[in-house]
Order: sequence, then structure tokens, then C-alpha cells
Amino acid sequence: MLPKGEAEQVSKRNFGIFFEMSVRGRSAEVEQKTFHNVLEQIDIADQLGYDAAWFVEHHFTRGFSHSSAPDLMLAAAARTTKNIKLGLGVMLLPFLSPIRVAERVGTLDVISNGRVLFGTGRGASPLEYQAFQRPFEQSRQIWEDHLDAVLEIFKADGAEVTRSGKYYEIPGVSVLPRVVQKPHPEVWVASTSLDGFLAAAKHGYHLLCMPILKGLSGLADDIAEYKAELARNGFDPAKARIAIMVPWHVTHADSDIEAIVSAYIWYLRRQISLVAPPDYTDARHATHRLFGQTAVGMTEEKALQELTDNRMVVIANPEESRKAMDEFFAAGATDLILQFEVGGIAHSEIVSSMNLFAKEVAGFADTDIPARKLSAAVGG
Repeated sequence: MLPKGEAEQVSKRNFGIFFEMSVRGRSAEVEQKTFHNVLEQIDIADQLGYDAAWFVEHHFTRGFSHSSAPDLMLAAAARTTKNIKLGLGVMLLPFLSPIRVAERVGTLDVISNGRVLFGTGRGASPLEYQAFQRPFEQSRQIWEDHLDAVLEIFKADGAEVTRSGKYYEIPGVSVLPRVVQKPHPEVWVASTSLDGFLAAAKHGYHLLCMPILKGLSGLADDIAEYKAELARNGFDPAKARIAIMVPWHVTHADSDIEAIVSAYIWYLRRQISLVAPPDYTDARHATHRLFGQTAVGMTEEKALQELTDNRMVVIANPEESRKAMDEFFAAGATDLILQFEVGGIAHSEIVSSMNLFAKEVAGFADTDIPARKLSAAVGG
């Protein structure tokens, strides 16, 4: 959230990493190995100097994403890292009582010594709403009410809160532990639609977005609208944080390009159909959604050309990656959140890409951090 007249103007380029926990393989061993690899990747990111590590929340999405408990993954990372911020990207608020959200975020903020970034969203999967017994058509209203309730608990700072909602009751109780960050951790809102951007701007919330649906040029237009809405509501757009999340791989001379491209196409064919809300009718969105649905029939070369031309993904050497990076910041980003962990790419190749980006693309690290060999106990 942007306190009116209080936040510092954003000028520094910020770089985070993002995890879906994609598991390309049905065995329990592959799944377990992915979890342990990802925790090591966060440790490496912390040592390299990345600003934040973000975890998505999805349910019932076999292969595409096994990140159903992001707060637990971040709690594990909190004990092995020192500086990196821990981003909930995002907690799906409609499915939980605001009491449980406040308790879990409060606990994570305490054990991480105030490193939590509180990302929120309503989700885009009708299946999740069916399973958690919430009406999908009321998702925005439920999300807004639950977020207001969580923030009320945070601001109460341990005092009793009394509040009622359609799917929760807070009966005059003190919700603990209290968050370290006062009055609460930064609030970020994830959205794939312009309506969501404008809803975030009305409250001065920071923005999490992605180019996978409209391409970077279309996303830049929506970011401009978000900034205009911030100004209309009394918030300084220059103080807003705007994070663009994008799958990114920095290649090197020994990269197995064929395997990397295959992993990206495998992953993206699943992603686009999930993040495209069924009630969204924007023409450019529909075009790219159709692309995602028909990508199975395209050659990988043609699909990759479409994706890279629109900066929906980046697979490039350090020089070309620097050009792409500048384009994202020119489009309005203050934060670039890089998804290196995509579609079962080998752990060593992910770590290599993280090192190359930090050292040769963005230039915030001056040394490589090697991946360690995981034990056979976790399928290494």
C-alpha cells in the first residue's frame, strides 16, 4: 500500500524470483526433488543479492504448479536466508478466514524478522472455487471484503477485533501473533485484467502483473491506466511498485536449447488456459488466449517466436537479455520478477541462469554461486 505523502519515490531497479513449483513427471520422487531444489534456489538467490522470492498459490494443477502452501515454503526459506524478501504471490483470500490469513502472515513475518511481502488475489480457477465452496461470480467482492478484514486485524496490533462477513466471523478476539512491519506488510495485488489493475489503484496497492496474456505492449497500456487511476485517487504514481513476472532463461554456450524450449512450451500451454478468466472479453487477451489453446498444433519454433516477439517469455543470451530487461522497465516496471524454474528445467541449468542474470545482465552480483549436489534421500 502507498501511504499518501509518506512513501519514498521508487527509482531503484528491483529483481525477484518467482516459483510455480512445476513438476514434469508423476512420481513422488520427482515432486520431492523439485521442492528441495527450489529451496536451494532461494538460498542461492539470497546470496547473489536478488531482492525477493515469490511463491504462487494454486490448487489441483498437476504438473503445472504444486505450490499449494506458499507460506510453508517461505517459512522454510526464512530460516536459511538473511536478506531476501519473502513474497506471497499470492494468497487466495476468498478461500480462507481472514483470521487464518492474519495468523499465518503474522507468523511468517515474525520468524523472518519482517521480510514478508503480502501479495493477494482472488484466483482465476472455477475449479478452486467449486472445491472451496465459494461462488466464482462473486470472487472480487469476497476478495475485497476478506482483504479489508485482514488489514483491520493487522492494524489492531493485537487488540480485539469484531467483524462479520458472509464467509467468516471475527467475534471480538485478539488475533496473534502481531506482524513485525507496522501497520502491516506491503500489500500487492495480482491481476491479469485492467479491471483488477484499477481496483488495486483505487486503494494504492502495489501491482503484480504478467505479459503472458497481452504481450508487453498491451501490458504497458494497462500499467499506464493503473498509474492514472492512482493519481485520480490521490496516490503518487511515482511511488508505486509495479512488478512484472516473466519466465526467463539466460542461455550460455553449453545450454541445451532444445530441452529448454520444450520445457517452456510444455509449461506455457498449461499456464495460459489457467490464468485467462472465463469472463474476460478483451480482444487482445482473447487473441493470446486462443494462441495458448492452439499452441499444441504449432511447431515449437513457431510458438516460441510468437512468445518471444511479444516478450511473453525471454530465452536469450546475456546481451539480448539486457535489451529485454530495459524494455520491461521502459514499459513501467519498477520490479522484474524472473521465473527461472519452468517446466522441469534441470536444477543446474536454473542455477546457471540465475547466476548469469545477476552477474552479466543486471550486474548486481560479482561472483557465481554453485548448485550443490542434493542427496539421494530427495531424489538427487
